[in-house]
Amino acid sequence: MAKQLFKDPNGKDNVSIEECVLDKKIEDFESRLERIPTVDENYVDLGTQYKLAKIIKSKKETFDNEIPIHIALKGHMGTGKDHDIEQLAAKLKFPYYRIPLSGEVRDVTLLGSVQLYGDGIGGTDSKWQDGELTRALRGPSFVNLSELNAAGPEVLFALHSLLDRHKKLELPNGEVIELRNDTFIFGTMNPTSLAQLALLNQQRPKRVPGGLHPSPWLIIGQVIF
Repeated sequence: MAKQLFKDPNGKDNVSIEECVLDKKIEDFESRLERIPTVDENYVDLGTQYKLAKIIKSKKETFDNEIPIHIALKGHMGTGKDHDIEQLAAKLKFPYYRIPLSGEVRDVTLLGSVQLYGDGIGGTDSKWQDGELTRALRGPSFVNLSELNAAGPEVLFALHSLLDRHKKLELPNGEVIELRNDTFIFGTMNPTSLAQLALLNQQRPKRVPGGLHPSPWLIIGQVIF
């Protein structure tokens, strides 16, 4: 399996991570293949990708993905936070899903809902339709929960069990989706958005059986001159 190298801007260390190889047998292979971003030849990594790669490597090898650590990029508007994550996905050949949490986004938008369809004989039939987040979690992916600071309480509550130690998303239809080891969740936020994350009770460790459970969000700043 091919690997990609990420260099420390200070020249002290290098990190290598295996590229994603999509299994052609997965149900939505074609749509995931189309979501792998194109490498931007003009993109210049000032150190952000190296930081992200080092955390991903540590998460996979040191913690075996058992400890929920999700990376949020903090930076001012227009500084390219989403682009940093997208280009990391492009380099590692991961399907990329950017899910903005601003505006009128609700939990059903992320999770999904039952939709009514014509049955062809004059009646209607109901069918479950995945939301944006549910669709992303069904296979290998980089999921970017963009604008975390703009998410409402309803959305944050829906995300809670996915982001904490349970690593599971509970859908309204009763299905439970477990976070895959080849799915990585990122976020972006503005410098003033820390208070918003308190709605998830993740600003301080929580006591659980066996000790303290740390916050699943690791917030790092961009490397910007």
